[in-house]
Amino acid sequence: MLQPEGAALGAAPRVRFYPERRDRYPGWLDERGQAALGRLSRDARLFAAPATDRAGVAAVLRLGRRLAALDDAAFDAEIVETRARIRRAGPTTSALREGVALAREASARTLGLRQRSVQIRGALAMLDGRLIEMDTGEGKTITAGLAAAAAALAGTPTHVITVNNYLAERDADTLRPVYERLGLTLGVILEDMSPQDRRAAYLCDLTYGSNTEMAFDYLRDRITFGAEGPQALRQRLARVASGSRDLSEPVMRGLHFAIVDEADSVLVDEAKTPLIISKQTDAAEEAAWAGRALDLARSLEKGPHYALEADERRVRLKEAGRERLTELTEGEDGLWQSRIRREEVIQQALAALFVFKRGEHYLVADGKIEIVDEYTGRLQPDRSWSDGMHQLIEAKEEVEITPQNIAVARMTYQRLFRRYVKLAGMTGTAREVTNELWSVYGLKTSRIPPHKPSKLRYRVPRVHGSVEAKWRAVVAETRTEAARGRPVLIGTRSVSASQAVSAALSAAGFEHRVLNAETDHESAEIIAEAGQAGRITVATNMAGRGVDIALGEGVREAGGLHVILTERHDAGRIDRQLAGRAGRRGEPGTVGQHLSLADPLLDAISAPHLRVLSYLPLIGLGPRLKLFDRAQARAERIHARMRRDLVRQDRRLNSMLSFTGGLE
Repeated sequence: MLQPEGAALGAAPRVRFYPERRDRYPGWLDERGQAALGRLSRDARLFAAPATDRAGVAAVLRLGRRLAALDDAAFDAEIVETRARIRRAGPTTSALREGVALAREASARTLGLRQRSVQIRGALAMLDGRLIEMDTGEGKTITAGLAAAAAALAGTPTHVITVNNYLAERDADTLRPVYERLGLTLGVILEDMSPQDRRAAYLCDLTYGSNTEMAFDYLRDRITFGAEGPQALRQRLARVASGSRDLSEPVMRGLHFAIVDEADSVLVDEAKTPLIISKQTDAAEEAAWAGRALDLARSLEKGPHYALEADERRVRLKEAGRERLTELTEGEDGLWQSRIRREEVIQQALAALFVFKRGEHYLVADGKIEIVDEYTGRLQPDRSWSDGMHQLIEAKEEVEITPQNIAVARMTYQRLFRRYVKLAGMTGTAREVTNELWSVYGLKTSRIPPHKPSKLRYRVPRVHGSVEAKWRAVVAETRTEAARGRPVLIGTRSVSASQAVSAALSAAGFEHRVLNAETDHESAEIIAEAGQAGRITVATNMAGRGVDIALGEGVREAGGLHVILTERHDAGRIDRQLAGRAGRRGEPGTVGQHLSLADPLLDAISAPHLRVLSYLPLIGLGPRLKLFDRAQARAERIHARMRRDLVRQDRRLNSMLSFTGGLE
């Protein structure tokens, strides 16, 4: 697949073609197997680590003892000799173990960090093409550095993929001294980079970038390929490998090996986000139909004309509603003449009015609609909803209507990552989606134990009858823990909920900081202070922020960080991510949970009478918690089904869109 240049040892291998794996779509048996395995223990065979991991760690430690005994001059000479040997051998098991040992010693000499046995084990698992679950705070960044360096030393161009540009640049800068000591070149993909700069970054031994940047680079490359045959394509790629600056050439040099950070977020949560390259429509035309659509939607009545299916974020028109639409649009032209089209538009308009909520799904900032990522709480200013939904929300909020983006080419994260020749990843929460990762990506998951046993303790959850009672209890618990000299982190599900608890804290006279989509630009500063004694922080979600909450002086003795969960998320993984901010690296910490029977998650249950019965005073804590468990499990099943549907849709698109052909 790769042929070394043969000149300078550190030069990137010449690409003979654009390596990528043929799409592996899960079939009927995969999906049935996923459902069956989901009913069994999630800690079964897909979550078990092979026995070879222990032998691999022992081999790396043995090699490491020899390297540690060398002085700097001898170590640098060892680097040159070992790199040449590993490059000739390729990515064999023994060569990769040598690479890990070499990178570990380089890390110790440049960063003062010598990775522990559990981190070596994690690196070897990723080099084996697995996804590792590693507790937050256990050093995933430097663990990934071991695996990435070993793969690059063996001649495999390696992509390290993070959830945003900030983390990509930060992690690359952190590990740059290690890579440079090993003689490896490092590139970083950032927004607004020119095609020439991107091409140069991808020609490096290692390339860091966000999932969004790399995915769109790949999609643009696929458009560049067009319908060329294999021979013409190879000729063009040969020019790329030789340093061609032709802007019509692709910027990447194939999908060799990817290490995905926060893999559950990228591979599962982001799987529903389509990647689209588009052209724009006329804004005035969009404003006209969107305004009319909302007027028509407001004239319909819930119940007789339509039904809300809030858990799936859609509206279903009833026959009476269809007939009423026909009457209201009689004599109108354009899209209103088509019954199918007008019904689709009105269903979208109803969803914009009654399903998508300001402060939860989006914000209005500077006269623009900005989407809020429900899993990370971050704003997504460069994204917009498709199929006219964004324009409908703009019309609803009475802001300037923007042009609609019509897809020229599209693909999904699922399809992109299935195409890597080798795929690996790491996250703090993979257990709940182990079977889906195997079914969709062929990724086995291994649990990497913490270096020190966890001291995190969960308190008995409390369920309150109203939202107001919940906030009062949260304030009372915050007062108790802060008085003990402990920092308190209060987690909420939405921006509006963070504002509500902030108001309750202010009314009680507590100073605090709020970290949500509106204050995301201050996240580093807020997190840096969140571990100080008595500090109170309210956060929508901490997933993917990539910054530890360091405990201040005296906090460990006071009991560590205390986390209060105020809602259940659609995915239990998100709750674990937030709780995992406490009790890192063997530190003490506690987690409390305050829920309300009025919480939005309970809208997902299919039996409303159960929710009504739960208000009765004789109903104990157990049945009430089971109500939340049932609602969360239902939400997880719905999202999983939507992702499976996306795979099927992608399979159909694969056979229809011309930009996907010619490379198989």
